[in-house]
Amino acid sequence: MESAVAAQMGATVRDTHFDFLGTRYGGKVRDTYQVGDRLVLVTSDRISAFDHILRQTIPFKGQVLNQLAAWFFSQTQDIVTNHVLLLPDPNVTIAKRCNAIPVEFVVRGYVAGHAWRTYRDGGRTLCGHTLPEGLRQNSKLPSPILTPATKAEEGHDEDISREGILNRGLLSKDHLDQLEALALALFQRGTDRAAARDLILVDTKYEFGFDNDGGIVLIDEIHTPDSSRYFYADTYHELLQADKPQRQLSKEFVREWLMNNGFQGLEGQVLPDMPDDFRAMVSFRYIELFEQITGTSFVPDTSSDPIARIETNIRKALSGFR
Repeated sequence: MESAVAAQMGATVRDTHFDFLGTRYGGKVRDTYQVGDRLVLVTSDRISAFDHILRQTIPFKGQVLNQLAAWFFSQTQDIVTNHVLLLPDPNVTIAKRCNAIPVEFVVRGYVAGHAWRTYRDGGRTLCGHTLPEGLRQNSKLPSPILTPATKAEEGHDEDISREGILNRGLLSKDHLDQLEALALALFQRGTDRAAARDLILVDTKYEFGFDNDGGIVLIDEIHTPDSSRYFYADTYHELLQADKPQRQLSKEFVREWLMNNGFQGLEGQVLPDMPDDFRAMVSFRYIELFEQITGTSFVPDTSSDPIARIETNIRKALSGFR
């Protein structure tokens, strides 16, 4: 795998510009095209942190995210319908177009990341939940909590409480009740799947939409290292008792690298460039999580021109819909 990653450094998917698909919406990671009542979602090799897209890409990251999300969509379709229609390429999902709900449903089972930074700085309330005293970094919460966030077009997403969602009219009470229940059920399924593979699902976020009939649909991604944090179960308690950092499979270590290099997305800070050896390490982490959680070997697509490959596969797939 080391040789494949090294060889792919100069052949990653940074951006796509497929004019035959119409207008492109470029998100932090995905390029989205609307084709009738379908979306063509191209998962790039871009990586973001602190709401900034880094200048360097990560080999095979897009393939890992797209295929791992597809695996988890299939593992949870008995809980809620998802948007997946077809996977015509390692980096592409053709999905049902939905009206996205402007709230991300973040579920936390442990005090880590943003939750820990809030707690460390004296905060004891998070999105309406009162956190108990005496927690250490990465402590398990008495039970998972929902800490929703409003989706911002630019800048940082903002935490919001259940009351805030209702007061701002973002969702009706009935819909909010349904979505909260679905998010917690999905988190339990993810927790169970992770535990079976000696991992701990620490926290994650879910995005939902409404289809044309008003039904709730799970969209975007699910339980990937971009949207979730995982700890290794075998060393969790030992490291917690010793107040040491957890061994983890997530994007948090990229954030930590950025912080160690003087960047947290604050005004006046300069975004550092990732050296190739760090890019390779990030790639290995993403691949490791895919293999650990699915129990299958990752098969990298080592095309020397992945953009051309993606275009060819999308054209073939769309011709089959007509």
